[in-house]
Amino acid sequence: MTFYSDTQTPSHFARMVNSVAGVVALRLRQFVQVVKSRQDAAVLASFDDRMLADIGLTRGDVRDAVSEPVWRDPTALLTSRAHERRINRRRAALGLGNRVFDAPSIAPSANELRASIGSVACKG
Repeated sequence: MTFYSDTQTPSHFARMVNSVAGVVALRLRQFVQVVKSRQDAAVLASFDDRMLADIGLTRGDVRDAVSEPVWRDPTALLTSRAHERRINRRRAALGLGNRVFDAPSIAPSANELRASIGSVACKG
């Protein structure tokens, strides 16, 4: 008595075709996304300076984004620039904009250096 299975394991050729089709579909999707991002950057390039400032960008930001290599997404650069400006505006509103956060120096200051040299001279 033999039992037939409803499912069959795919052949090596079928797996290879499926894998190649997946890679082609992924690359096609990435290409479509790049074209869409470039079109979005072109729309932003048509905005005037006031409109760009409203969304936290400058004309230079758009120019930098469009001059990126073709395989890079220009909207990623624009998003990061707008985010940086938003953070800096918030820091300035909180009074942290001009504050410098320095780490303590490991080198002695001039006064400490003179004091240590003086104490060594007194001991000798």
